Amino acid sequence: MENKYENLFSEIEKKILVLIIQAKIMDDLTDIRNKYLSKKGEFSALMNKIREADDKKAFGEAYNFARRKIETALSEKLAEFQKAALNEKLHAESIDITLPGKNYNVGVMNPFYKVKREIEDIFVGMGYTVENGPEVDTDKYVFELLNIPKDHPARDMQDTLYIDDNLLLRSHTSSVQAHVMEHANGKPIKIICPGKTFRRDDDDMTHSHQFAQVEGLVIDKNINLGNLKATLELFAKKMFSKDSKIRFRSSYFPFTEPSVEVDVSCFNCKGKGCSVCKGSGWIEILGAGMVHPNVLKMSGYDPEVYSGYAFGIGIERVAMLRYGIDDIRRFYQSDVRFIEEFNKKDED
Repeated sequence: MENKYENLFSEIEKKILVLIIQAKIMDDLTDIRNKYLSKKGEFSALMNKIREADDKKAFGEAYNFARRKIETALSEKLAEFQKAALNEKLHAESIDITLPGKNYNVGVMNPFYKVKREIEDIFVGMGYTVENGPEVDTDKYVFELLNIPKDHPARDMQDTLYIDDNLLLRSHTSSVQAHVMEHANGKPIKIICPGKTFRRDDDDMTHSHQFAQVEGLVIDKNINLGNLKATLELFAKKMFSKDSKIRFRSSYFPFTEPSVEVDVSCFNCKGKGCSVCKGSGWIEILGAGMVHPNVLKMSGYDPEVYSGYAFGIGIERVAMLRYGIDDIRRFYQSDVRFIEEFNKKDED
């Protein structure tokens, strides 16, 4: 049935459709939409005449039909412009899709740093803070404040690399502990000190002139060997196996008294004896002891009031045990094939 109001909109509808066909750029379409279809546009204004219509339903249907035709034409013309713009951009970029794609290799963390971060996480979880210090330090911090005075026989235990008579590459990260104690003003301390250390040594499968340690220090009132053992046993369980046990063996270190070597039960054979533990069921992993009273005095602590313990863990040694690495030099050779092996182990 013919709608008697169609002619009312046909003339302006044809005019707008011609303008759409003649549009050259997208901005022309925007101008057409603003001029005719906006709230106060010429076509939109025709809707006001509905008040004069005797058949408002028919009037509205005719208006909406004409408006849909105009909007459809605008959308189709806009799509043409967008397609042309995309084709022009693709042509300008001239991408050759036959070229081989680019492969990006994902890096793998050296097992040394995996173990270092894990050790740090374990002790931070026990309330320790991480402290760092200079790798080149003075005799005072590397030796003297650690109860190793000049010309003391204990210095022969470490083949130190000197720069001059007073400056040297630190032979242990205990020097960081000396710095922290000096500035603690007699307050309690609970820290770990990870970092590189240097000693003149032969480079072979188990020795290197450069290696790394994580040393720990706790100073407070009523600290004893029981606290040290509980701490290291918890560390061993988290680092190696929940069934791990530790044992102390008497030893000597100038800055601790008493001093102990610490063994952990072999995580490979559960203490039965194997090639990893050389049949003993135990593996030596670190040295430790109670902080020497002289060290406390030199750093401003009263040994009658305060006590403490210290320990030192070799990062490479733990990593070699954890991953079955047979040569310490592999950590420093930057051999990607070696490092990638540990990514496979993590995936397994």
